[in-house]
Amino acid sequence: MRTIAVMNQKGGVGKTTTSVNLAAGLATRGRKVCLIDLDPQGHASMHLGVEPTNSTPTIYQVLAGDKTLADVRQMVAANLWVVPANVELAAVEMELANVADRELILRDTLQQFAKSQPVDYVIIDCPPSLGVLTVNALTAVKEVFIPLQPHFFALQGLSKLLETTARVTRRLNRELKVSGVVVCLFETGTRLASDVIADLTNFLRSSDPNAPWANARIFQTKIRRNIKLAEAPSFGQSIFDYEPRSAGAQDYQSILEEVIAMEAAGSIPHAA
Repeated sequence: MRTIAVMNQKGGVGKTTTSVNLAAGLATRGRKVCLIDLDPQGHASMHLGVEPTNSTPTIYQVLAGDKTLADVRQMVAANLWVVPANVELAAVEMELANVADRELILRDTLQQFAKSQPVDYVIIDCPPSLGVLTVNALTAVKEVFIPLQPHFFALQGLSKLLETTARVTRRLNRELKVSGVVVCLFETGTRLASDVIADLTNFLRSSDPNAPWANARIFQTKIRRNIKLAEAPSFGQSIFDYEPRSAGAQDYQSILEEVIAMEAAGSIPHAA
């Protein structure tokens, strides 16, 4: 089972779009995929047509210890399940403040889930913050994908993300690796985008070889700015269902090839 957290503390950089379309694309290729929505905004859930009501079991009940992942996941397409979220999840930070080992709750429940409901991929859409929810995700997975918009301030924010992964690696999850950076909202022909990618490449090459991001790749495929990617969530569909011939669908198909190729190359850390 391959476990991936898609993480960026900045909103609007393509985090949920990447989480959903990676999960949906892998499912179309025969992989069994469980997408966990860990964002109180619930955008990943809505993107796949799931709009949780007050009576809908969500990831909140899992973190509260009332239900398991198997209890709350919903099948939304062949080979694809989503564990939904809603605004209730925003209360978790406060409710878990005095709970022992609160950073390990998702890891423990995910391990139980893997024993009873084996899947090929678990993809976690993290919230745009670096609080207890994101730390739970980083403790539960082996890989991190970072969606990044090629702007100057994105590089500054990246340092915070990497500091967080380093702390989690030291304290909670020795196997955690930043394995990929997905460049989103890419505008071809702009010098700024090229300069930011060059700076990021140089930074990764010069990193401490023991850092959790030392072997991270910048995916060769760049996700171009595309209106169809922005429209798809309002129809509750992935880009592959909404407009499979669009530039956005083509780009995510190419990213899928790279993600799957990582398995063949043996360059990924596997969960037990």
